[in-house]
Amino acid sequence: KLPVSITTYAACAENMPSGSAQRPGDVVTAYGGRTVEVLNTDAEGRLVLMDALVRAQEDKPDLVVDVATLTGAAVVALGRRIAAVMANHDELRNHVVDAASRSGESMWPLPLPSEYRVKLDSAVADIANIAEPLGGTLYGGLFLQEFITKGQKWVHLDIAAPAFNSEGPFDYTPKGATGSAVRTLVTL
Repeated sequence: KLPVSITTYAACAENMPSGSAQRPGDVVTAYGGRTVEVLNTDAEGRLVLMDALVRAQEDKPDLVVDVATLTGAAVVALGRRIAAVMANHDELRNHVVDAASRSGESMWPLPLPSEYRVKLDSAVADIANIAEPLGGTLYGGLFLQEFITKGQKWVHLDIAAPAFNSEGPFDYTPKGATGSAVRTLVTL
């Protein structure tokens, strides 16, 4: 019963190898035509998320928010209870962090440093799906940003850490799946 119109896309991936699975070095074409060099097959989620981001923008939304268990690097950087927030506008990113705080969720703002983008360059495609392991969360965000059109407001929430609580319950958070980001999205 929120006073806004919300469209949701579920970009789901399952990492199950088979004879037809992707291999490092494969080049895939994203929805919208951009090509991606697959350097790490374990970064499969961002390949379906890129398509969902392009498709979502066809609806001309005021804001695109993606929520993904995108990188293990977010867990390394922020621990088990804090999600990362990146956006293509600093004010928007800070607004989401504030909404998280007001809703009782822990989220931390991270930058999208333009000088890091060069590490995603590919000799055989428009972009590579990963870069170096250091700063992996930032590279994940930079990769996704490549599929956001100029002028489109966009926020990326990397909930890799708080999406599942393998420890005991705390505050309102149960053991198991947590529903991370739902409260923040409702507040936003």
